[in-house]
Amino acid sequence: MTGSTAPAPGPAAPATAPATAPAAPKGRGLGRRFREAVTAYLVIGALKLVGHAPERLEYSLAGFAGGISYRLVRSRRDRARRNLKRVVDWAAANGQGPESVRAAAGDPKALEALVRAAFTHHLLGYVEMARAPRFTTAWVNQRLTVENAAEVDEWMVPGRSFILVGMHFGALEVPAVFAVSRLRSIVSPMESVPNARIQRYIFETRDTIGIRIVTLQDGARELLAALRNDKAVGIVADRMIAGSGVEVELFGAKTKIPAGPVLLAAETGAQIYVSAVRRVGRGHYRGGVIQLDPAEGTSRKERSRAMAREEARAFEQIIITAPEQWLSLFHPIWPDLEQSAMPQDRNLT
Repeated sequence: MTGSTAPAPGPAAPATAPATAPAAPKGRGLGRRFREAVTAYLVIGALKLVGHAPERLEYSLAGFAGGISYRLVRSRRDRARRNLKRVVDWAAANGQGPESVRAAAGDPKALEALVRAAFTHHLLGYVEMARAPRFTTAWVNQRLTVENAAEVDEWMVPGRSFILVGMHFGALEVPAVFAVSRLRSIVSPMESVPNARIQRYIFETRDTIGIRIVTLQDGARELLAALRNDKAVGIVADRMIAGSGVEVELFGAKTKIPAGPVLLAAETGAQIYVSAVRRVGRGHYRGGVIQLDPAEGTSRKERSRAMAREEARAFEQIIITAPEQWLSLFHPIWPDLEQSAMPQDRNLT
């Protein structure tokens, strides 16, 4: 899924024409407009170039650039290490995940190898975003191993409303293309990009593969309308980007995750599924879909909180398979880790 957190649902209105990227604000100086145009030209040109480069070359360049970024950007490296340490410590304490992940809890070199790999996977995400318009159903079916294929065949059928929750994890574009191949189309919100030309390009390329992107401002109305018209929606919802959230425990510590999916489920009764795909070699992927159990509780608030806790458990189940592919590692996740790092971060500036 390509998107982000959805605002809390409000009154629904019919979803008709695809949402378009907002036009550039008027009244700005000629110099600023020129800089934005040049930036858009360079970024879009780079994405098109990457999208048509040989796959082997792209993977090699991502590894090389990831190594450079790992060495140069200390603040991102330190945050990724702190976040990863929490994940691998939890894995070791609970006997979860591959042995290589559990071993990193007590082996600083193994942990550092995961941190470095995270930088490469971050860049591979951009490579796959650039290549997404070239991904076909046949390409995905050849490259992707679905771990619970029989259940996915039963769940993902057209004409059925449900919420497909994605993550900033692994190959975001691959599960999106796979889902669209089954459902024909998905409605998904995305945070705004400051450069209107770049945002328009992203909206248009997603539309070519069957993902109708809507802005966060229109998100609640559009997503509610889609669910009430027996359509599927996709929301990337493993970390806070905007709005309020629901407090959960993730890898043994308190954090917040977006409230959008559970609020939409409470409003419409739609089933929630959590999906993610990880890389398992050059150009090959594995993943699956987790169905969340119906939430229990006497009030909608209680049911929403219970569903959010189940969602967090699904996130853990997915992330622990390859924590170095969790792109949220580079962002604030747990408030206690951010607070403990503040004095150190001040010294870096």
